[in-house]
Parts: sequence; structure tokens; C-alpha cells
Amino acid sequence: MDRAIATAPNPTRGILLKIISVVVFVGMQTSIKLAGEGIPAGQIVFFRSFFALIPVVAYLAWLGDLRTALKTDDLPGHLGRGLIGVTSMSLGFFALTKLPYPEWISITYAAPLLTVVFAAVFLKEVVRLYRWTAVIVGLVGIMVVSLPKLTLMGAGLETGETIGILAALASSVVAAVAMIQIRRLVRREKTATIVIYFSLTSSGIALLSIPFGWVMPTGEQTLFLVLSGLCGGVGQLLLTACYRQADASTIAPFEYTSLILAIAIGWFLFGEEVSATTLLGGLIVVGAGIYIIYRERRLGIERGKARKVSPPPG
Repeated sequence: MDRAIATAPNPTRGILLKIISVVVFVGMQTSIKLAGEGIPAGQIVFFRSFFALIPVVAYLAWLGDLRTALKTDDLPGHLGRGLIGVTSMSLGFFALTKLPYPEWISITYAAPLLTVVFAAVFLKEVVRLYRWTAVIVGLVGIMVVSLPKLTLMGAGLETGETIGILAALASSVVAAVAMIQIRRLVRREKTATIVIYFSLTSSGIALLSIPFGWVMPTGEQTLFLVLSGLCGGVGQLLLTACYRQADASTIAPFEYTSLILAIAIGWFLFGEEVSATTLLGGLIVVGAGIYIIYRERRLGIERGKARKVSPPPG
């Protein structure tokens, strides 16, 4: 998946692939939500991870990269990534079964914001005032979405949604840690290696949850669970392909089209109305995220200009 592509980068194609990947990932999330509340989170993670291997392995075999994809110099790093990923997915999938879809997806947007914070703390990346301000504004948006449900906790009202909010917030924190781990892995490991080891390790770790109460899903639930895994694998491949065609700063804003899809699916498929606080908070988070992407792009342009005007050494 890291192999060079003969064709020149094509931003339009990259944007199209990104939008398709968003649609496929939304399909994965919708399938999980349709599977119902009765399926334990660990069981959902297993289906999501194991059946994602089918399209990923098929694609790597077609490229002739399957054997080399399993070669690694950092097996402990991949195992750690798997454990972190399973934790994040378990919390996130549990929250998805408890919350309205638009509310859930708005809260998950906290992960890239928190990644900026963790990158500054753990990777010592330089984060200046503009990005810190955008992160703070984005986290305020998350609280706008979350607080109405959290304030009901003391009154004992809507406890399912309150627990869902807490799980979604925790999932976003752990997902941000996972992104930091991925940044460390990509310094030495190929994308294909990271993807396939994550699916393998997360499937194995998820199996350890069997004693905690797996259930026999109905035929319909099984169909949706398998579909979630297939969508996850295809979405990962599309996501990888889109970044070959255009800069991350060009593609990343289209991630937020998922909020529009979540509102539409929540309304038409699940009969979920979007509250004013969810819509307002979601827009705040999206705005903050797009601003961070804009700043990254501007800083990248400025660094490029600085390199061009710097005199050669000696």
C-alpha cells in the first residue's frame, strides 16, 4: 500500500476517494447501530476487525505485497496499537448503540483535536497560539453537545445516553492516543504492515472478551456485523488511496461530510431528531477542525518558502 503509483497526483480524484471512504465508514457505523444494543462491544470489535481482513488481504495479495506486509521490526508497537485500538473501538461502538447518530459522530470529532494536544505533550511537536485556540474552541463545541446529557446524570434521567456520552468522550481520548502511536509506527513501518497487524491483533484481543458474555446474534444481526467489518476494510483501503492523490490538508476537511450523512441517516433510518445543541456544537467542532487544517496548510507553505530562500550550506 506504500508502493509508488505511476500516475501523477490528482487532487480531484483524491477528494472523490475521500468522500467515498467517508460514505463507506458511515455505512460501517450504521451497520453497527442496526445490529442493536444487545451485542457486547467486544463481539462487535471482533466482527469489525476480523472481517476487515478480507478486503485488505485480497488487495495486498493482488498487489503481491501480502508476504512483505507481515514483516516488522516493532511487534510490541503493533500489539500496543492493537490494545489501544480495541479499547477505543469498544468504547466507541458501545456509545454508538446508546446515542443518536449525529450526537455520537459530533463527539468523536474530539479525537483529532486531542491529537494536537497529545502531539505537543508526548511528541514535543510545536503547537502555536492559533492552533491552541482552535483546539480550545473545538473542545467547547464538544461540551455544547455533551453537557445537556451529562447534567441529567444527577437526576437519574436518560442514563443510557449519559453513559453513552461518557463512553464516547473516553473513546475519543483513547483514539487520540492511538493516533500518536500510529505516528510513531509510521516512522519505521509500512502502512500495509500497520493496517494488517492492527486487524490481526484487535481480532485476537477482542476474542478475550468471550468469557464476559458474547451472545448468539440473529441472522440479521450477523449480516450487519459482517457488513461492518467489510466496510471497515474497504474504507481503510480507500482512505489510504486518497492520500496518494492529494495533500492531507486538501482532503481532510471532507471528513466532516460524515456529520451531514449522520444527520440524514439518523433522521430517516432511526427517527432521531437533531437537537439544537448537537447541531451548534457539531458546527463549532467542524469549524475548529477546518481552521486547524488551514493553519497546517499555511505553515507547510511557509516552511516550503523558507527552504527555497535559505542559502546552501558552505
